[in-house]
Amino acid sequence: MKRLTGLFSLAALTGFSGMAQAADDLTLQLKWVTQAQFAGYYVALDKGFYEEEDLNVTIKPGGPDIAPTQVIAGGGADVTVEWMPAALSAREKGLPLVNIAQPFKSSGMMLTCLKETGVTGPDDFPGRTLGVWFFGNEFPFLSWMSQLGFSTDGGADGVTVLKQGFNVDPLLQKQADCISTMTYNEYWQVIDAGITEDQLITFKYEDQGVATLEDGLYVLEDKLSDPAEVDKLTRFVRASMKGWKWAEENPEDAAMIVLDNDATGAQTEEHQIRMMTEVAKLTAGSNGALDPEDYERTVQSLLSGGSDPVISAHPGDGAWTHVISDAALN
Repeated sequence: MKRLTGLFSLAALTGFSGMAQAADDLTLQLKWVTQAQFAGYYVALDKGFYEEEDLNVTIKPGGPDIAPTQVIAGGGADVTVEWMPAALSAREKGLPLVNIAQPFKSSGMMLTCLKETGVTGPDDFPGRTLGVWFFGNEFPFLSWMSQLGFSTDGGADGVTVLKQGFNVDPLLQKQADCISTMTYNEYWQVIDAGITEDQLITFKYEDQGVATLEDGLYVLEDKLSDPAEVDKLTRFVRASMKGWKWAEENPEDAAMIVLDNDATGAQTEEHQIRMMTEVAKLTAGSNGALDPEDYERTVQSLLSGGSDPVISAHPGDGAWTHVISDAALN
């Protein structure tokens, strides 16, 4: 009995060193539903990249009734995927969001028009009806129209804005001359509806100089003052970017991993493979660190949104940090 007690005491003193320590929990809130737009995170989970960093990551899908900024404000997530216009708007309103990484280098947003309407370029927009997403997604559009000098109140010299749902019905039903689409999603819904690519003309926001940053990783500012949280976030970004680069190189396999994680069963193999192929074009060129020039371009676009800009003043450098990405990637 003394020998057994002695062995137990020795094990206690050595802290059961042979046993693995519990992984750190981290919850990620996505901007939208489970799809290849978020493949890098699902790949990192599936391939064990998070596990290798001693992380137990929970990925929470978004949806039409879920506002990522509200989720993180309420403590429902540690990190959220969000577009910079919504993040900076929330920050100006008092929610201290900080961009810690930027996996998406380019914008996938564009305006898609039917050629039969006669639209050949932005100069043809006056007098037209244009479908626009709202809920924070309208700001690049308003900035673009402002720079072109077009009113968004209708009339022969302005454009009529149709508040577009997250579908392509206004174009199919010819309620609008042009609609908002993403290169990796709604554009292909138009194609799948039977309209051919040569029947369409597209205007990418990136090409028009009014693109704003999409799908960045954001946390609340107070996490960055806690060394343990900084360490956890560093490991999360490192594993996530490993997942993104794997997804870029293996788009079909990445799409299959996304499908395996789609609890709704709403996604299809063909659509997800196509989406991943397009998303890879947007993440290409990013190592996860925010480019300050891209940030400034986004800020200036948001400040120039006509009479009702998304932000009223430059948010300064506090809205983003390289602390996490530098530690994760160097």
